[in-house]
Amino acid sequence: MVEGAWKSVFRQRFGFGFRSPVLSSARSSEAPSRQPTMGQIDDVLEEARMGGVGGVEIGGAGISGVGISGVARGGGGRLEELASGVFAYVQPDGGWCLNNAGLVVAPDGSSVLVDTAATEARARALRAAVLSVAPEAPRTLVNTHFHGDHAFGNFVFPEALVVGHERTRTEMLGAGLHLTGLWPDVCWGDIRLVPPALTFTGRLTLHVGDMAAELLHVGPAHTSNDTVVWLPEQRVLFAGDVVMNGATPFVPMGSVSGSLAALAALRELGPVTVVPGHGPVGGPGLLDDAEEYLRYVRGLAREGMAAGLGPVEIARGADLGAYGRWLDSERLVPNLHRAILEERGAAPGSPVDMTALFGEMIEFHGGVPACHA
Repeated sequence: MVEGAWKSVFRQRFGFGFRSPVLSSARSSEAPSRQPTMGQIDDVLEEARMGGVGGVEIGGAGISGVGISGVARGGGGRLEELASGVFAYVQPDGGWCLNNAGLVVAPDGSSVLVDTAATEARARALRAAVLSVAPEAPRTLVNTHFHGDHAFGNFVFPEALVVGHERTRTEMLGAGLHLTGLWPDVCWGDIRLVPPALTFTGRLTLHVGDMAAELLHVGPAHTSNDTVVWLPEQRVLFAGDVVMNGATPFVPMGSVSGSLAALAALRELGPVTVVPGHGPVGGPGLLDDAEEYLRYVRGLAREGMAAGLGPVEIARGADLGAYGRWLDSERLVPNLHRAILEERGAAPGSPVDMTALFGEMIEFHGGVPACHA
């Protein structure tokens, strides 16, 4: 695609020449007037909290018809106990930067946290939730990959040794806080990057009391450095962003073929409960959903290439069907980029120009995708 004025503006506003990463609490002035401002919504939520109502969701059962999906900035996550001492921390609605985390607490009080959250406020809400079920803060924290929504909150757990794949560390350090520049109106807080201090390559087993947690590198998939956390006794899988539920997969920094291979490997584990990186907790059917979408993307890419079309043109002509009801369907454009690259022989996980891909996604979407972190 020819680089025009849009790209220079994109680089200036959203790219690596981003604004100071921190981080104003200013509300967007571009929202349609028929929608409430985030300030108004925060006032409603604060009133609800003072009245003893917790977990109020925007666009859900708590506040309906406001035209904004997601949850209020800084809160809204909830703990779900999946097995004795095993918890998922789910942040609705699972869209951009609204990720899930996991927690394993042994009878002796030791614990491991899987991922954190995007903003300081959300990470502190996660910490409060963790301490509501664990006698002390976790001493080990696993990052499933380098993306900021899963790792920016590491600093809120200073007691913890951060563990991740070796490329999680290098790519986290390379990316820094660039995610904050994509959505400068989000109140990120005073975030500080804390990369993994302990790294591994293939697999690593953590012992949490008498429970085993197996860390398995399955990338390139969502990224080059995806780690899943598998609890074989409980048959619980913390899948990171290799799997999402109700949100569109995102693989331009990873691989379509690698994701399919990863999903096959995860299926072989025989999980009963799957905690996706975004969206509600589910079962092994989530692996099937992800596989079917990625095969759909690969098929679109092959048909489009045969017709001489590029990713944006292919996406505009695509019939998404049920996938159009998934959150963040604009990710189809960068996913097609990766699929086309691989059809042309590119290696899984090979570098791409994410600034350009986000720009094309914005063009296709008609604006910057909404982030309600």
